[in-house]
Order: sequence, then C-alpha cells, then structure tokens
Amino acid sequence: MGEKLTRLAERRERLIAQAAAQRMALAQSIEPWRIPLVRVDQGLAALRYVRSHPVWIVGGAALLVALRPNRVGRWLQLGWVTWRIRHRLHGR
Repeated sequence: MGEKLTRLAERRERLIAQAAAQRMALAQSIEPWRIPLVRVDQGLAALRYVRSHPVWIVGGAALLVALRPNRVGRWLQLGWVTWRIRHRLHGR
C-alpha cells in the first residue's frame, strides 16, 4: 500500500508541475491579445450603457443638429437614399 501511495504522490507532483507549465505557456500566448480584449470589453460596456440610456442618443443627435446642421442633413440624406435603394432591391 505504501508503494502505491508513493507512486500516486509522485504522479500528483508531476501533474501539478505540468499544469503550472501549461498555465505559463497559455499566459504567454494570450499576452498579445490582452490590450485588444480590454478595449473590446470597454467598448461593449459603453454600448450596454448607451443602450440602457437611450436619452443619450437623442441628446447626442440633437446636439449634432444644433452644432452642424448641414453635415447632419447630408448624413440623413445619404441614409434615406441608402434605405430606399435597399428597400427596392429586397422588394420590401
């Protein structure tokens, strides 16, 4: 029984060391993705905030209209033309 426990303890130690090495390798391979993933996470958080506070969208649009009515008019015109073309192409 003692020999079996010794083998199990040695195997356990090898597995623990192997898991530690795999964790290090994984951490090193993921490191280049850390900053882009943080930015994506921040963008998603901002999107969730805006979606939960739609007044900000209306306020932002009103501010754009107040500050640059010509530019907003051009964007609205482009959006309208795009919507109509899409509408005609899809037959809706």
